[in-house]
Amino acid sequence: MGFTKPLPDVDEDHRAFWDALRLHKFLLWTCKKCSARYWPVSLCRNHPNDPFFDNMEWAEASGRGSVFAFNIHYTVFDPAFNEDVPYVFALIELEEGPLFPSNIVGCAPEEVGIGMPVEVTFEDTIQGFTLPKFRPAKPQRLDLSNLNPYP
Repeated sequence: MGFTKPLPDVDEDHRAFWDALRLHKFLLWTCKKCSARYWPVSLCRNHPNDPFFDNMEWAEASGRGSVFAFNIHYTVFDPAFNEDVPYVFALIELEEGPLFPSNIVGCAPEEVGIGMPVEVTFEDTIQGFTLPKFRPAKPQRLDLSNLNPYP
């Protein structure tokens, strides 16, 4: 018997975030005055805010961060997730500052650790949603082409 996984309940404040995920873009709520980044939608904590969130906007983020906290689930409470166990649920500390809840994919659950560098990956569902998940980050390549060995 097939079970359907629950999908996010999208409100109007977060619709732009979910629409961008379908395009494989990761957005954060951003202050236009000081560039502070937030998740979820929030007023900026750094100064007085304009009415109706006028000083805030959705802006593309790096999608990179590190594991802040995590747990490994070996038991499910919804049969729709039977095929997923074991799975990792984590809080990702994004490079831009906010904590973002998601799953860690692309490695064995036992390989996940606090401080592990991760990057966003996008899971397109058959229901038309795109879910942001995180995988171990690929090593960043250094561009040494502009280094002059002779000062």
